[in-house]
Amino acid sequence: MIKKIVIIGPECSGKSTLTKALANHFNSPYIREYAREHIDSLDGNYDRDDILTIAQKQIELEDNIKLNSKYLFLDTDLIVCKVWSEFKYGQCHPWTLEQIEKRHYDHYLLCDIDMPWINDGLREHPNHRKELFDIYTKELTDLNKSFSVISGEHRLQDSIDFLLSLDK
Repeated sequence: MIKKIVIIGPECSGKSTLTKALANHFNSPYIREYAREHIDSLDGNYDRDDILTIAQKQIELEDNIKLNSKYLFLDTDLIVCKVWSEFKYGQCHPWTLEQIEKRHYDHYLLCDIDMPWINDGLREHPNHRKELFDIYTKELTDLNKSFSVISGEHRLQDSIDFLLSLDK
């Protein structure tokens, strides 16, 4: 049985780096974050409808991957789209909310904001990281999702150790 592990958190919290490192360590596939690719194609100018497009493409990427390993790592999921849409536009598309309810993931690794902010031209909220981290924590709690907060300089090893402990 494949375990689906989602890595989420505010911007610039090390999600992509952690996702790739975990996939490499466990010799497992991962689903990239489609949002960056999409927004980059729009030169950073996006609207609320683009978040729905991103959510739909994220699901398409997940549904079309060939699975033959113990884990599948996801560099984001629809909770990220929900938080992002509600934070920026005050609402989330009903399709995204419906999909959040339908889809199952085994565990979430919530990346803490203890990494330095790096402006890459697409990131938007350097002064709202704590607020967004708290929103993610609340979302995961309210949705009754299994999650762990990952922080510190040993976040990769801590994540590996945690995932191995799930198997015991």
